Amino acid sequence: MCPEFFHIGPIAIRAYGVMLSLSFFIGLWLIQREARRVGVNPDRIATLGFVLIIFGVIGARLGYVLYHWSEFSNDLLSIINPFASGEYVGIAGLNLQGGLILGFVAGLLYLRRHRISPRRALDAVAPAVAFGIFLTRIGCYLNGCCFGTPTDAFLGVQFPEGSPAWYVFGDAHVHPTQLYSSLYGLALMVVLMAINRRYYRVGLATGVFFMVEALARFIIEFWRYYESEMWLHSLGIDATFNQVVAAAMFVTGVVFVVTARKPADIERNRGSG
Repeated sequence: MCPEFFHIGPIAIRAYGVMLSLSFFIGLWLIQREARRVGVNPDRIATLGFVLIIFGVIGARLGYVLYHWSEFSNDLLSIINPFASGEYVGIAGLNLQGGLILGFVAGLLYLRRHRISPRRALDAVAPAVAFGIFLTRIGCYLNGCCFGTPTDAFLGVQFPEGSPAWYVFGDAHVHPTQLYSSLYGLALMVVLMAINRRYYRVGLATGVFFMVEALARFIIEFWRYYESEMWLHSLGIDATFNQVVAAAMFVTGVVFVVTARKPADIERNRGSG
C-alpha cells in the first residue's frame, strides 16, 4: 500500500491519480490503434476517448456520491471541492460502474452526432477500457481502497495500521479484490485485442467486454467489503448495487454478441468514418 508517491508543496501526488492518468494516455494510444483494425477514423476515435474519459470520471464520481450520500448530504460542495478533506488536495471516491454508464451514454451521443458506427467505435474502445481497469485497480490497491473481506486463503493480504481495511478488519488478512479485478482486466484486454485482430465481427468485442466485466464483477463482489448502504435486500435476495448493474451489463453483452456480424469491408491501417 502506497497511497501517495510524493508531495509538491501541499499537493499530494496520489497513486490512484497517477494510475488513472496513465490509463488515460495509454488508453488513447490503444484506441487509435484498434480503430484502424475495425475500420473507424482514428482521429474521430481519439476525440471519443476524451469524451469517454471526461464523462467517465464525472459518472464515476456521481456513482460514488450516490452510494455514499450520507457523506455529502450536509455539504454538497464537498462533492467537487478538492480541498474538502482538509488533509490533502484532491477528490477521493470513484465508482467504476457509474463511470462506465455515463461514459457509455455520452459516447453514443458523440457517435450519433458524427455518424460513426457505434458498434465499431465501441469495439475500438473496449480493449482500452479493459486496460484502464487493469491500471486503476492497481491504483486502488496502492491507495488501500476497494478491499475485500477477511480470508484464511494464501491469497489474503494484510493492510497496514491506519489503512481503510485496518479500520474495518484490524490485522485480519483480506481478499486483495483490487488485484483480482486488475488481473482480469489485463486478461480481458488481451482477449479483446485478439478478437479485433483475428476474429473480428462488428460488436463482438463490445459484447465480450460487457459479459466478462459483468460476470467477473458479479463474482468479485462476494469477496469485496461494502458498507451496509451498498447492499440491496429485496425478495429474499441479498446483492450489492454493483451486482444489479452487472446483471444488466451481462444481458447487454449477450445482445451484442448474438447480433455481431461479419463486416462487409474493413479498410486496414486507414479507417473510415
